[in-house]
Amino acid sequence: MSNRRTQVVVIGGGQAGLAAGYHLRRLAIDFVILDAQTEPGGAWQHAWDSLRLFSPANYSSLPGRLMPRQAGEEYPDAAHVVEYLRDYERRYELPIQRPVRVLGVHREGGMLRVETDSGAWHARAVISATGTWWRPFLPAVPGRRDFGGRQLHTVEYRSPLAFAGRRVIVVGGGNSGAQIAADLTLDGHVDVTWVAQRPPRYLPDDIDGRALFDVATARRRALDAGRSDTGGVASLGDIVAVPPVRAARDAGRLQARPMFSQLTVGGVRWADGSEAGAEAIFWCTGFRPALSHLAPLNLRGPRGHIPTDGTRALGEPRLHLLGYGDWTGPASATLIGVGRTAREAAREVTGLLS
Repeated sequence: MSNRRTQVVVIGGGQAGLAAGYHLRRLAIDFVILDAQTEPGGAWQHAWDSLRLFSPANYSSLPGRLMPRQAGEEYPDAAHVVEYLRDYERRYELPIQRPVRVLGVHREGGMLRVETDSGAWHARAVISATGTWWRPFLPAVPGRRDFGGRQLHTVEYRSPLAFAGRRVIVVGGGNSGAQIAADLTLDGHVDVTWVAQRPPRYLPDDIDGRALFDVATARRRALDAGRSDTGGVASLGDIVAVPPVRAARDAGRLQARPMFSQLTVGGVRWADGSEAGAEAIFWCTGFRPALSHLAPLNLRGPRGHIPTDGTRALGEPRLHLLGYGDWTGPASATLIGVGRTAREAAREVTGLLS
C-alpha cells in the first residue's frame, strides 16, 4: 500500500471540495482531493430526475466560474449541475483522485494521517467536505419494523414511474418532502398522501435562493456581532415554492395531513384511530453530517457536530470542516454559499502552513 505526502488533503469531491480546491490552487498550496465517487458531480449525480435548483444559474455558481444558463430553464436541473461541476474541476485542473474512500483520519506526530482504501496520505492539514447526502436520517417511529411495504429515503427517489398505481405516503414538511410529493401527485398515476409534523410553511412565491443566501448571511453576521438572532431562513418558512411545488399547491394537490402515530403492517395509523393503506413510504426527513471518517480524532460534540470556530475544528486546528450547513459557515451547504467559507478555510490553512 502506498504512503504519500502533501500539504493538504481535501476529503470529498463535491461542490465544497471543489471550492476548497479552487482557493488552495490560487494560494499555490500543494493538495489532493480524495473523492469516493466514481464520477464528478458529488451528490447531484444521485438526485431525482425532476429536481431543480432554487436559484437561477448565475446565482448558483462556485468561485471563479459562473454556471452557464440551461437552455429553456430558469432554474437548472441536477444533470446541468453535474455537467457544470465536471467542467469546473477540468477547467481548474484540480488534482482529484477517485474512487478513493477515506477510512479514517488520525494524528501522527506533527501530521495527520489519512487512511484510505488505496493507501495512506500524510498531510499537515485536512479539509473535510463530505456533506450530508451519504448519511440519511430515519426517525424512530412506532411500528417501523412492522410495515410490510417499501421504506425509502429521499436519496432513493428518482421518478414516479416505479410507483404508478401504488399508494405512497411521503413524510416530511421541508423542501424535499414537498418536491417529491408534488412530483408524485402531478404525475397523476400515484395515490399520494403527504404528512408533516406541522402545517407546511411556504416562503413567499417571489423568494428563491438569491434572497435565502442574503438572509442566511445577515443572520450569521448578527450572531457574530453579538446581536439578537434574526431567525434566518427558518423565520421565513420551510418550503421554497419552486414551480412544480407551486403548481401542485395551487391545484389543491398538496394538502399535508398531520404526522401519523405509528406504522402498521399495511400502512399507517393516526392518533384518532383512522388508518391509511400504503405500499411505500418515503422518509424525506433530512440528513446528518457524514463524519465517520473523523471518529479517530474524538472531536464530536452535542448533536454529533464537531465544535468549530468558523470552519476550524476547536479540538484539532489542523482540521477544517466545509459545507455541512450554517454551523460551518452561512449557506455553506449551497453552491453559491460555499465559496466564501472555502476561501476563509484556505486562508486559515495557509496561515497554519506558514
